[in-house]
Amino acid sequence: MKVRDEFPRRVQVLDHQWIALSDGARLHARIWLPTDADDDPVPAILEASPYRLTDGGQRDWEVYPYWAGHGYACVRVDLRGTGDSEGLIDDEYTAREQRDVCEVIAWLAARPWCSGSVGMTGISWTGFNSLQVAALRPPALRAIVTLMSTDDRYADDVHYKGGCVSGLDMHAWGATMMHYNALPSHPQVVGDGWHERWLARLGHNADWAATWLSHQRRDAYWKHGSVCEDYAAIEAAVYAIGGWTDGYHNAVMRLLAGLPGPRKGLIGPWSHSFPHRVVPGPAIGYLQEALRFWDHWLKGIDTGVMDEPMLRVWMEDWVAPAPLIAEHPGRWVAEDTWPSPRLETRVWALGDGTLDAPSDTQGGDPLDEAVQGGTTRLVHRGLQLTGMDAGAWCAEGTPGDWPLDQRAEDGRSLAFTSAPLAAPLEILGAPEVTVRLAVDRPSALICVRLCDVAPDGCSKLVTRQVLNLTHRRSHEHPAPLTPGEPFTVTLALDTVAHAFRAGHRLRVAVSPTYWPWVWPSPEAVELTVFADASRLTLPVRPPRPADAALAPFGEPESAAALEVETLVEPGSRGRRVDWDIDTDTMRYEYRWIDGGRYHDRAADIVTEDHCVYTYELREGEPLSAVARFEGHSDLQRGAELDVRIDTLSELRASADEFLLRDEQRAYDHGELVHETQSEQRIPRDLV
Repeated sequence: MKVRDEFPRRVQVLDHQWIALSDGARLHARIWLPTDADDDPVPAILEASPYRLTDGGQRDWEVYPYWAGHGYACVRVDLRGTGDSEGLIDDEYTAREQRDVCEVIAWLAARPWCSGSVGMTGISWTGFNSLQVAALRPPALRAIVTLMSTDDRYADDVHYKGGCVSGLDMHAWGATMMHYNALPSHPQVVGDGWHERWLARLGHNADWAATWLSHQRRDAYWKHGSVCEDYAAIEAAVYAIGGWTDGYHNAVMRLLAGLPGPRKGLIGPWSHSFPHRVVPGPAIGYLQEALRFWDHWLKGIDTGVMDEPMLRVWMEDWVAPAPLIAEHPGRWVAEDTWPSPRLETRVWALGDGTLDAPSDTQGGDPLDEAVQGGTTRLVHRGLQLTGMDAGAWCAEGTPGDWPLDQRAEDGRSLAFTSAPLAAPLEILGAPEVTVRLAVDRPSALICVRLCDVAPDGCSKLVTRQVLNLTHRRSHEHPAPLTPGEPFTVTLALDTVAHAFRAGHRLRVAVSPTYWPWVWPSPEAVELTVFADASRLTLPVRPPRPADAALAPFGEPESAAALEVETLVEPGSRGRRVDWDIDTDTMRYEYRWIDGGRYHDRAADIVTEDHCVYTYELREGEPLSAVARFEGHSDLQRGAELDVRIDTLSELRASADEFLLRDEQRAYDHGELVHETQSEQRIPRDLV
């Protein structure tokens, strides 16, 4: 990483700026601005974020002085009710949030130092709201760069996956936001009223997982903020960026296929981070790449960025599974448009443990066989602990994020394996698996995985998908299953670019459980698969000679990070599994933030955070599943500020309802100033 301290234009930082909204509330902002912008106005780039500045993980703020040094006003705003902004926050991605951001854009466009053109950017939450605000068409918004975000809040976010409740992330994220929303504004920024404002926030604070669990179907709640409901509403130019080990990469290809206006897509091997500072590599010069896009759309400079292929992705090659993959082998490939007319479809038929290519299939086209219903019945009662080798849904680039060798998971599933490939095979897009099946319970799920099996037997996860089978026809209108009655479902697996080597084998694995990725069905399920009526459809990508001529990305660059001094090094982040053989109970632990004490010199704030998520399940007892969160945070500034937040949260379920318990305590100089304890019961709705 090259850290630059000289840029074409000198930069000043305007701290503690206030933006007044139409209802009287004020949002807090920090602005990075070229020093000569009053004489030579510049476009503005906005990020509207709920996340605080002062912790040791915010070194990604180096993006702002970099772009400011190249002639942009970079503005970071605290959302209403977060950070140092006024007001209260009720949920993520609300209509109020979006209206506020539209007002901020108008405010920016009217500044004397702004040229009148505005862009939006962000990763995760701020990538989401960049898309959502673009769909409202504020007049000054010309372009957005959205990273690791989604166009569909129900299909691809921390809440639901295939209509299944996310066991790994929904409760964890709701509890995390409840914890961090309890922190106060900085007294040196907001003044003497900070304590009263803090108490108001504490009194208003809630676990948003209760709201999310109250909407188990894809209803109007989830359609709000899902720009896939009307892609045509977005007129601004869009650069959508994702990573294959990030949870949100499906959205990139959907956006390219759905948006009618100017758009580009980029998917690397990356986890949930900026592409210039990321694991796994290779990292790229993301700040330079985004700058080309900004220059084209906000300054009218012909950088050539829009003359290049619409989609560029990292075609992943084989690498043995490992808890941490620092660099993923592969190469950059591109398609001029998406969907690409160059792709070819190849169908593989499931058999009695086999996966047969069309030329190997006896008795005709497997598509015809699927219509007839099938006669090869394979019966499987799923182990509840299937899924323990799944890795993260949304990798953060920490040890344990990656799926391990899948041979144990394959053994806990119905597995269908091909003969060794005679020639290399590359796929790009979303493989589909059509399964004819029956279950013995009115509520059930399936998980389908596609693996790359090396000659030595090592099984690497390529892509997967889960489906709540009561949602087999619709996520809006689920229906109970009739035990024993066969039916057919097709699952579009997560998008992927993968190169299978000659001599390797394909494997499809099917299971009715996948903990802790998704919450277990209320009862143990016996799954019957009619193998000869089931199939795998692959999007095969022929070679493209022009890939060899793709211009390389620049080397990673950044500006200097914020002045954050590490006072105490954090403990190790990562995941571990403890298996109590006496009780056949698995305890899965993820230490997201394990201490670390940091001093933000600019704000003169010292912070320390601990966040641990645990998941437990006893084999054979799906109702024993429990997800827990424990968070502790300290915020200190001399004798003036000494705040501690302790949060405990737990989610369980009976056959009929979810039970969410929360406890939170806030301390000021060691004195308890606020305490909440709550218990909420939420009916299960065919999950």
